[in-house]
Amino acid sequence: MDNNDLLIRLRYALDIKNSDVAEIFKLGGISLSKEEVQKVLTKTPDDYEEEDAGIYDEPETEDYIPVDNTMFESFLNGLIIFKRGKQEPKPGQPEKPQFTNEPSKNLLLKKVKIALQLTSEDMIDILALAGVTVTKGEMSAMLRKQGHKNYSVCGDRYARNFLKGLAIKYRK
Repeated sequence: MDNNDLLIRLRYALDIKNSDVAEIFKLGGISLSKEEVQKVLTKTPDDYEEEDAGIYDEPETEDYIPVDNTMFESFLNGLIIFKRGKQEPKPGQPEKPQFTNEPSKNLLLKKVKIALQLTSEDMIDILALAGVTVTKGEMSAMLRKQGHKNYSVCGDRYARNFLKGLAIKYRK
């Protein structure tokens, strides 16, 4: 799963409108027009399975804007501000959060947890809605800071099913 796919699935799971996606990017420090948002939310030909190749029209390359890690993290930072409001920085704290070099899927779990004010138990329950059983220790390892001895990289399976569980929970 690439960052565009994560963004498309997160947008669907939380039922975010395209105009709100543009606003969230703006809150995260990136200005995108509605047309550019549409191009960001376009799947690449690589995203389609072989058996689905005839079902979808493959997008033209000029109708596609790839989302890099910095752009994805900016969106997630904007999502936190969009859901919880702007927080005034404390003295000595930088105005904008520093960009990390963490895998996108781990950032997705961490920042969505903050934006939606979820507990680890809530996240385990969301994964259970999608039919995935994860222990509290596994969840804790994926939420740790990169470089910690118990840090674990979040795989596609957990990210995909977390977004699926969010869709089940928030799109009733």
